[in-house]
Amino acid sequence: MASIKDGESHPGSHSGSTNLPNPKKHQPSSHKTKKDALGKFPDPMIVLPQLEHRQTIIVLHGRGSYAAKFGPPLLETAVDGEALQTAFPHAKIIFPTACKEKATIYKNPTHQWFDNWHLEDYTKKQHLMVDGLNKSCEFIHGLLETEIGAVGKENVVLWGLSQGCATSLASLLAWDGQPFAAVIGMCGWLPFGNELVKIAGGAHEESDEEDDDPFALSGDEDEDPFACSDDEDEEKGDLPSQAAAFLRESIEMEYKKGMIFQQIPVFLGNGTEDESVDIKLGREAKKSLELMGTDVQMKEYEGLGHWYSEDMLRDIFKFIKEKLKIKEVEK
Repeated sequence: MASIKDGESHPGSHSGSTNLPNPKKHQPSSHKTKKDALGKFPDPMIVLPQLEHRQTIIVLHGRGSYAAKFGPPLLETAVDGEALQTAFPHAKIIFPTACKEKATIYKNPTHQWFDNWHLEDYTKKQHLMVDGLNKSCEFIHGLLETEIGAVGKENVVLWGLSQGCATSLASLLAWDGQPFAAVIGMCGWLPFGNELVKIAGGAHEESDEEDDDPFALSGDEDEDPFACSDDEDEEKGDLPSQAAAFLRESIEMEYKKGMIFQQIPVFLGNGTEDESVDIKLGREAKKSLELMGTDVQMKEYEGLGHWYSEDMLRDIFKFIKEKLKIKEVEK
């Protein structure tokens, strides 16, 4: 099973390709210059549709990448003779670039949707994710609103790889606009997924008995910063609603009663040999979303590492066509 590694040079990757965009044509000048200001979202790379604009697909890169680096290899990967543009000729494809921020684990600035600790210890230092997720979810929501206004809610897809997947899923759970067509995640995970599984699965209720422990620690400095009181839980409804409220409040987004994400189907694809994002994190994301009432399907790709493959893209293309209600004969 062939796969491409993020950030590698791919000599010859242009051979045999047709109707593909010139990366330089769509690359904002800020991408690889010193003018790329810290903390600001550069202009997205936008690939215009080959035919009349009827759909929009928004695709988020992983940490350390950017639109003009991530987009072209994805556009050029053919599946059964079809690349992304030929499979969806009516789709405008938007490749946003994350802000350049200091990454705690690298100690240097990089393009990232949010800061986070090492994924092998993903339950630690989760507070690092808060500011970036808040900012990035607001940004993605703005893109979604614009494109829904342009082509209609049923014609917009959100798609992400790795940290871009994590951001897409967080944006989904925090979304309170119109239900759009679909969300796709590749090689990713769900921020605060370990907590969401417990809340949506009711496990946190069992731990309430520990409140009567006379030896339990007390005081603000010992409290869980993401904890909610029993009264707050009751106000936020059933377990899925409580989980959604937890996620939104954890990333400091306004809590609104509404479970729009339950109306938006999700596809997750993960490789079994992914050394960057363990397959267990993908499974945790699926379980979290299922417990929260989301229509989610996940496929695992045997022997695949931290990238996409033709098999994965074949399944994704099929999923998108189903959700956009595109007939196979449409060109």
